[in-house]
Amino acid sequence: MIPIARPMIDYEEKNAVDAVLNSGIIAQGQKVKEFEDEFAEYCGANYGVATNNGTSALHTALLACGVGAGDEVITTPFSFTATANSILFCGAKPVFCDIDPDTFNIDAGKIEDKITSKTKAVLVVHLFGQACDMSRIKDICERHELKLIEDACQAHGAEYKGHKVGSLSDCGVFSFYPTKNMTTGEGGIVVTDDLGITDRCRIVRDHGQDGRDNQVMLGYNYRMTDICAAIGVEQLKKLDRFIDRRIKNAGSLTEGLKDVRGIITPAVRGDVKHVFNQYTIRITEDFCISRDQLAERLKDAGIGAFVYYPKPIYRQKYYSGLGYKDSLDNVEKVCGEVLSIPVHPGVKEDDVKMITDIFIK
Repeated sequence: MIPIARPMIDYEEKNAVDAVLNSGIIAQGQKVKEFEDEFAEYCGANYGVATNNGTSALHTALLACGVGAGDEVITTPFSFTATANSILFCGAKPVFCDIDPDTFNIDAGKIEDKITSKTKAVLVVHLFGQACDMSRIKDICERHELKLIEDACQAHGAEYKGHKVGSLSDCGVFSFYPTKNMTTGEGGIVVTDDLGITDRCRIVRDHGQDGRDNQVMLGYNYRMTDICAAIGVEQLKKLDRFIDRRIKNAGSLTEGLKDVRGIITPAVRGDVKHVFNQYTIRITEDFCISRDQLAERLKDAGIGAFVYYPKPIYRQKYYSGLGYKDSLDNVEKVCGEVLSIPVHPGVKEDDVKMITDIFIK
């Protein structure tokens, strides 16, 4: 079986966890601080605030940027629901903007049409590991005095014009769930150059306390453990190697699929470094079988295949119950065509051939 994702855990991570367990300091301690500093430096940011998962990091970042009840936040409907849910957690409203069907990211040219007097921020998603058009989006946010937040939960190590994502906005958010390019088991982090945002993030994640027994706001228990941080410190040392393998595998998959009629391989912008958290193709009506039939064929051959994402967030039952009735052309089309296939570092050259051969049976 070639799974769609697999965390790459070795003896270094296991030894690091043992060291934490033996130290007796298991909750948020010095190891968390070490991980925060090292990951922020890797991203080219001044500060990092680690949390217990990526969703809590998104919520923390939005609150730290001042998003609250009655505000609107422009975002993409083509993402995991945590992106939009984090906006709802703040009492704000997600406003969905259509995507670029080639990159799957939010269409920068359509953002301004969504801005109203209630708009507080833009929350972009570097989907599947490819950076959004950050120059255009940053210019829009600066002209309209909006906060810009990067959901980089699938984009560890991705770059835009030579700069790592997470450092291209007011703050960037990462997840360390096991399917990501690196993991801490569960975990998240907010990175930023803004000391004010950093301080507010630290207060939010620790019960709203500004120092011990000094609660200044309603906060949450979003702290990371030293166990997770210890795994993260070791994973970060390997991240660039993991990414190189993903990029190599993606290139081999693209080469093997380039002449298959009805298959659209991932488009990569010329000014980015795509790190391929997922390798996502589009199956058009010109292919010999349907997308769902292809997914079953792959699974029958022992190859993990998954649809990220089968419907826009606004079509989720919960969002329909909130009154969302959006219908955005590009995301509607893409949701019916996308299929992700294995690209992680555990995929070998023989695996790539096995995968691509399925398409030309």
